[in-house]
Amino acid sequence: MKRVLVALLAISMAAGALTGCGSKGSEKTFTVGFDAEFPPYGYRDDNGEYVGFDLDLAAEVCKRQGWELVKQPIDWDAKDMELSSGAIDCIWNGFTMNGREDDYTFSDPYVDNSIVVVVAKDSDINKLSDLAGKVVDVQADSSGLAALQGDDATDENKELTASFAELQQVADYNTAFMNLESGAVDAVVLDIGVAKYQMSSRGDAFRMLDEQVSSEQYAIGFKKGNTELKDQVQKTLDEMVKDGTFTTIVNNYTDYNLPEMVCLGE
Repeated sequence: MKRVLVALLAISMAAGALTGCGSKGSEKTFTVGFDAEFPPYGYRDDNGEYVGFDLDLAAEVCKRQGWELVKQPIDWDAKDMELSSGAIDCIWNGFTMNGREDDYTFSDPYVDNSIVVVVAKDSDINKLSDLAGKVVDVQADSSGLAALQGDDATDENKELTASFAELQQVADYNTAFMNLESGAVDAVVLDIGVAKYQMSSRGDAFRMLDEQVSSEQYAIGFKKGNTELKDQVQKTLDEMVKDGTFTTIVNNYTDYNLPEMVCLGE
C-alpha cells in the first residue's frame, strides 16, 4: 500500500510540474473578429494572408501586451453572436459606433468615416436625388444600410431610400461591385475607405458622388461591460499614438484616404 501511495504521489507531482510549465509557456490569445472582405481595414491579400489597417493595429497591440493575435474572419451579420458567445474578444474592422453605443463597450473612436455612393463612370447619376427610381446595392448589416434606413437614419436618408426602385442587400462589396460593373445595379452605398480601395483596384470604371450620405466614427467594439479588456487595448493604442507608431501604420494606407480620416490622438 505504501508503495502505491508513493507512486501516486510521484505521478501527481509530475503532472503538477507539467501543468506549471504549460501555463508558464502559454500566451494569452486576443481574437479579433473581422470581415475578410472589407479593405483596407481587413481583407485577404494576393498571398492568401489576412491583412489590413485594423489588423496591423491589433498586431502591434498584441506585440506590446505579449498576446498572441488570432485573426478570426466572421460573417458580418453574425458578429453579435460571435462576440456574445466568446468566440471573439472584439469586433475590430471599420466598426461604426454611432447608434450602437448602448450595445457594446467601445474604445475611443479612431477614424472619422463617411458613407458615399459609387456609380459607373458613364452613369447619369450625379447627385443623391438622381438615385430615385434606381437599384442600389449595400452590404447586409453595414453602416451604409444603417445610414439609409436604420433607427438613427435621418429623415432625408429615409426619404431617399424610399425613392429607390430597390435597395438590395449583398454579403460583401466584391459582389456589389460585380453587380455594378455588369449593370445589374445602378449604385453602391459604402464606406469611403472601402470605396477608394475598390475603385483603385478596378481601373477607372467607377466614380464617387461628391454628395455624401452621412458621416460616422469607427471604434473597437467589445462585449458590453468588458471594460477591463477595453481599457488595456485603449491604453496601448494611446501609447502608440504618443510614440508615433500609430501614425506610421496610418501612413501605410495613404491611398485609402486614411490619414485624412484618422481622429485618435488629435
